[in-house]
Amino acid sequence: MSGKGRAWSDTTPLLRQLQQPHPKIRSPSSPSAFSHSISSPLFLEMAAAISSSSASPRSVFLGVDVGTGSARAGLFDEKGKLLGSASSPIQIWKEGDCIEQSSTDIWHAICSAVKSACTLANIEGEEVKGIGFAATCSLVAVDADGSPVTVSHSGDSRRNIIVWMDHRAAKQAEKINSRNSPVLQYCGGSVSPEMQPPKLLWVKENLQESWAMVFRWMDLSDWLSYRATGDDTRSLCTTVCKWTYLGHAHMQQMNEKDSRDMEACGWDDDFWEEIGLGDLIEGHHAKIGRSVAFPGHALGSGLTPSAAKELGLLAGTPVGTSLIDAHAGGVGVMESLPETNSEPEAMIPEYWLTEGGQSATGALLDYIIENHVASPRLANRAASQKISLFLLLNNMLESLMREMQCPFIAALTEDIHVLPDYHGNRWHRSPIADPKAKGVVFGLTLDTSEKQLARIYLATMQAIAYGTRHIVEHCNANGHKIDTLLACGGLSKNALFIQEHADIIGCPIILPRESESVLLGAAILGAVAAKKYTCLSEAMKALNAAGQVIHPSKDPRVKKYHDAKYRIFRELYEQQLSQRSIMAQALA
Repeated sequence: MSGKGRAWSDTTPLLRQLQQPHPKIRSPSSPSAFSHSISSPLFLEMAAAISSSSASPRSVFLGVDVGTGSARAGLFDEKGKLLGSASSPIQIWKEGDCIEQSSTDIWHAICSAVKSACTLANIEGEEVKGIGFAATCSLVAVDADGSPVTVSHSGDSRRNIIVWMDHRAAKQAEKINSRNSPVLQYCGGSVSPEMQPPKLLWVKENLQESWAMVFRWMDLSDWLSYRATGDDTRSLCTTVCKWTYLGHAHMQQMNEKDSRDMEACGWDDDFWEEIGLGDLIEGHHAKIGRSVAFPGHALGSGLTPSAAKELGLLAGTPVGTSLIDAHAGGVGVMESLPETNSEPEAMIPEYWLTEGGQSATGALLDYIIENHVASPRLANRAASQKISLFLLLNNMLESLMREMQCPFIAALTEDIHVLPDYHGNRWHRSPIADPKAKGVVFGLTLDTSEKQLARIYLATMQAIAYGTRHIVEHCNANGHKIDTLLACGGLSKNALFIQEHADIIGCPIILPRESESVLLGAAILGAVAAKKYTCLSEAMKALNAAGQVIHPSKDPRVKKYHDAKYRIFRELYEQQLSQRSIMAQALA
């Protein structure tokens, strides 16, 4: 993570592979590469003169990304170059498994970030031609007037958001999974407490007054576009990925009708009836989404006058249907796509999205560092050197490798092994899918030095990479052919983190030219809504570009070392299962 604001993030590291649903799979084709050079000085002067005399007002696209700790805004030009960005912190309440936020607070943070970004980039409101929102998949509750409805035992009406990482609904998730509904096959065979149906069921069972008051239940990114435009059309991305909406059914009915209307035809009413939430079907699913549109679809009449005034922008500025933050990152890094004139489905046109990931990896690294006795000293040193704490630790590891005469940096953790499941092993997005899994650090001593903290930090990074390797191996064992990774999000800025992933997974990793890929992905939605491009894929090709490629080490010793540690990594979980069984029998 690049900063505290995004520490608890739903975006990294996530594995994405896109598959076309057609029997004949087409390989993605790279856009043709060409260069046009101007060698004559005279031509250069003429080109400059023509440019200045016929210059039209520039088009700028705004991307907004709401993480768990902050709201960020980024402004991009027509070539996908970041002109300026800013962030503003947001409030969070944590009480055990219950983690809550305020939609009012988040909107104020967005307005602050947008105004600051425009000031820093010297951008006037009329230059912003399109806006897109991305956010964590948190659940927002509002009444018929759009006012917050509490989802908290505290009764505090400000606390109207159940944050994505909230696990209060674990029992409700188990109850839903016991029904074995056919819709579950499209979300990994089960729902997790982080998805919306279990959270909705929890509110109905525990906060009946709030349940009766809520007029709209919305994913956070959908609420942001609703707050900006007054149009409560939901995104195909959020509804498919977090609400069990059947995107393929949506596409099929649209194809049969040969139309592009946005009627929500992918809800499985039997599922909602079976789990005890049949009342959400009423009014053509008005509370959860009567209309569902593709990411980038222009909503309503653009910014409402009131929202425009709050943001410092023009009323009527086009706003695109939103994306989940992780998916916006995907849109912000993928530039080689097949030619297609269709609108995008959950993320990319006419593709299925296979999703895998681990929970709160950035938060885990922060936790490991901040809870060590040496952390304050290192933080002060990093501040005095004006570098990030992660870079300081990476530099320390380089020095430690030379000091200990290790053959390579990864070997510093030969006697430290970590299982990174501090927030469980994510349901529906990992091969294990065990929310009861716990974190493990094997190899602790009484050493409280800064060097020891650096080694534990490295072992934790490696553990996260082993988790990603497990996901990749599982996908490849079930019909996928993953041999290249594209990285986005805050942790992609950590060079050692990326190199360890490349070495451990054995795949090259492509970094985007623009490091703020989530903000870019959100801005691309705005560009599509503004009709600058005909579809999302066209906008992605125009605004994205590959940057550096990180290759796995060619040293066979590195591979042998990580193969051994990966074996131990897998064994740590198996041992935990055995120990859990022993204790369950003891308490039976």
